[in-house]
Amino acid sequence: METRIQAEHVPLPLAQEKRRSLPLEGLVDVDERRTVDHGLMRAWADSLDDDRPLPLPCEEA
Repeated sequence: METRIQAEHVPLPLAQEKRRSLPLEGLVDVDERRTVDHGLMRAWADSLDDDRPLPLPCEEA
């Protein structure tokens, strides 16, 4: 089987801004209580190797 690695060229300042903005967006989500239960996320992640993985959990209501 032949495999290939696909790379994307992103201007460095854009990549650095994205690295900075993602954690900040995550903190806003937590502050606004847009979270997913850890146990549900763990069960979903563990199911990814199964033949029928669980659907991605939704944020808590």
